[in-house]
Amino acid sequence: MEKLDRMDHFANLKTEQRRLSTSSTEVRNSMLVAIAEALVRHAPQIFSANARDLLRADQERLEAPVRKRLVFDMEKLDAVCEGIAQVARLEDPIGKVRERRLLDEGLLLERVSMPIGVIGMVFESRPDALVQILSLCLKSGNAIVLKGGREALDTNRELVKVIREALEPFPVASGWMVHLESREDVQAMLGMDEVIDLLIPRGTNTFVRYVMDHTRIPVLGHADGLCALYIDADAELDLAVRVAVDSKCQYPAVCNAVETLLVHRNIASGFLRAVEPKLAACHVRIHGDETVRSVIACEAATEADWDTEYLGYEIAIKVVDSIDQAIEHIAAHGSGHTDGIVTANAGIARRFLREVDSADVFWNCSTRFADGFRFGLGAEVGVSTQKIHARGPVGLDGLMSSRWLLSGQGQIVADYSGPHPRAFLHKDLPLEGAGLLEERIY
Repeated sequence: MEKLDRMDHFANLKTEQRRLSTSSTEVRNSMLVAIAEALVRHAPQIFSANARDLLRADQERLEAPVRKRLVFDMEKLDAVCEGIAQVARLEDPIGKVRERRLLDEGLLLERVSMPIGVIGMVFESRPDALVQILSLCLKSGNAIVLKGGREALDTNRELVKVIREALEPFPVASGWMVHLESREDVQAMLGMDEVIDLLIPRGTNTFVRYVMDHTRIPVLGHADGLCALYIDADAELDLAVRVAVDSKCQYPAVCNAVETLLVHRNIASGFLRAVEPKLAACHVRIHGDETVRSVIACEAATEADWDTEYLGYEIAIKVVDSIDQAIEHIAAHGSGHTDGIVTANAGIARRFLREVDSADVFWNCSTRFADGFRFGLGAEVGVSTQKIHARGPVGLDGLMSSRWLLSGQGQIVADYSGPHPRAFLHKDLPLEGAGLLEERIY
């Protein structure tokens, strides 16, 4: 384990990041392939380490959602390896031309994508998050400082060991990644604003909020996953039940699982009677308002239920009179993560998509699709509910910044000022073709 008191090491981390960012696409893709192959090859050791973490979790009686996120089994391994393969197939984001403009004859301006630099990731429970962030940082040319929760210590150690060994044959190797283990290191990381360019916390809402409140480093993430699904009056019943059950039950311990069902009064009786046995089969505890309780047997919902992220087999259900009430409820109680509508009315759906101000807004599909892998991003470093930089599932683009490049032929600003200034062309050019970072120079 690396120690944070060695600041020279972290100064070197920036050098390693520059080496990684200037390596070829082929090298970085080969490194990704080598990692995936090594993870499969060393799966027994990784599973054994995870078993030790799970045993300790049982002994310490960790909460069920935390324990569930801690599991790293064959299903998780297959998912992270497919994610790595998908990242390798993605277009290289480094040096991608975002804008190209001819300021004047022989004076070309380009805005190109570049890595942010050094990413600090602090996360709880999920060992698969370690692999996801590593693969995205590698592809995007960012260095990474990792600090996982102690509940996943053995699994994280084994994953890092396997990944380092897999990268030994490559010139860049693994100097761009640092793995930290002690609790004290978290506090030190939060104060390293001269080294770390962006912090990405993943874990409980309490944990993410703590990180946001105790650092000057920009933070990318979300504190809550209060997702709602609105069942409109024009919803097709079987489709609505199918989407609602998947949104809640497919994997309830994550931030994109639905916590609140909003049901239009005109469809409430039929929908509630249809969805209740499906939820019961999954042992879902229902908190319902007065109208819901007049239709099905369930607990009485309190005001606190509309603001609760259960992260388990519990759900709050409320009957509303209109789409206006549904949108108002989401605005008042949602966290801006993922919200959905089920309806056959395209006009109502478009209004919902336009007016619900969340990072992800879905129509006739499960909220569980709010995921970087499912979005085709290869993997995700997390989900952002912020409105600057990146929003929603954050993949490669969310780890990129930009740089302005200007190529001239001796032009000076004095020519464009004074009593007879030369006029700028400001002509936007197609993005296709070789840019200033490639062989052909304009």
